Amino acid sequence: MTRILIIGATSAIAKATARRWAHEGHELYLVGRNLDHLHEMAGDLKVRGARSVECAALDVNDFARHAAVIDAAAVALGGLDVALIAHGTLGDQKVCEQDFQAALQELNTNAISVISLLTHLANRFEAQKQGSLVVLGSVAGDRGRQSNYVYGTAKSAVATFMQGLRNRLHKSGVQVLTVKPGFVDTPMTAAFDKKGPLWSTPDVIAQAILRGIARRRDVIYTPWFWWGVMTIIKSIPERLFKRLSL
Repeated sequence: MTRILIIGATSAIAKATARRWAHEGHELYLVGRNLDHLHEMAGDLKVRGARSVECAALDVNDFARHAAVIDAAAVALGGLDVALIAHGTLGDQKVCEQDFQAALQELNTNAISVISLLTHLANRFEAQKQGSLVVLGSVAGDRGRQSNYVYGTAKSAVATFMQGLRNRLHKSGVQVLTVKPGFVDTPMTAAFDKKGPLWSTPDVIAQAILRGIARRRDVIYTPWFWWGVMTIIKSIPERLFKRLSL
């Protein structure tokens, strides 16, 4: 039985992951913006086999409440073994290009809030000398592209922060796992009209997350072929890459 905190619990990938954990009989603490949705999700997870499910509402951009919510989760569960941070937004790149406040909102939600939460969680996990910190990143953070570079900047910042955190916490026995999905068919990507063979589902990502934790991985690309795709994209010289419409 594992005690698991999920932040951004109502996101599609978090839901799929929580269902797998519920089936295994773990204890869950769900955090998200909409308490009604969380309670509805909790009921479903209990039916699926979760040992217990607690909920708390949080706007992740309310940084001052981060420590209190994490403390409440630890008290409710009697400790924390795994923390999954899975919230995020996919803002309008064109709007962000014209309005810095819009860009700042995206950076706060997708990067600064994650770094704040990780800071509190890292100190707790380091003290207890065990556990897994898992963050849902994106292949978008591997290279800046004109189509989504604000979102990519946020994901890149989180990935770099986690590299340092992984180095720091290794001696304490704490796993720091960065999950980098490619295209995933979720409500956040509903505006994309064409979804071809490179697209995946939340359940595929959820399966990869559980496997990555079990195998004590540091970074996973999911589905697996995205490692090869991004290796090629990162290898393109800048003088050529800037001419591409990506």
